[in-house]
Amino acid sequence: MISIEHIRAISPAAAARIAPHFELLRKATSFAFIGVINVAIDTGVFLLAYSYLNTGGSALRLLDALATWCGCARPETMVLVSANVTSWTVAVSCSYVMNSFITFAAESGRQLRWRRYLTFVTSGILGAIVSTTVLVLMARFVPVLAAKGCAILAAFGVNFSMSHFVVFRRRAPASQVGARK
Repeated sequence: MISIEHIRAISPAAAARIAPHFELLRKATSFAFIGVINVAIDTGVFLLAYSYLNTGGSALRLLDALATWCGCARPETMVLVSANVTSWTVAVSCSYVMNSFITFAAESGRQLRWRRYLTFVTSGILGAIVSTTVLVLMARFVPVLAAKGCAILAAFGVNFSMSHFVVFRRRAPASQVGARK
């Protein structure tokens, strides 16, 4: 891993500019690399679910009946949303584990906790809404795989911000929390 000292040895001027932001940049980079892995997971599960749901089996009939009953979407949209929610659920779980052990290891203590997982999933719902909205809108204009790529990119900023500022934010030690009261 690149350290600020390594950058300082190469370019003191660049190091001076990025030093105040180095930890955030390191985390964003780590989050992005884990995101690349999750893109593969998300896309793979999405394509499997999308293919399965489009085979015309009982799942497609169920989605078609649901779309007809609620009058809220076309069957094709229900397939896209169902495949995307399925792939998101798998990918968000993988993301939580990897980010707990790598990106936000200091904040999480490299421990998996149900409460933090649920907070991660809950905060990720905003990213899922962004992702699904972009997917459905873009699928009208470009091939589904390209629409999925746009959706993933749109959700990255939302997911990192929520992880950094909400889920894995540094918490004040208990001694400082008590001192503020």
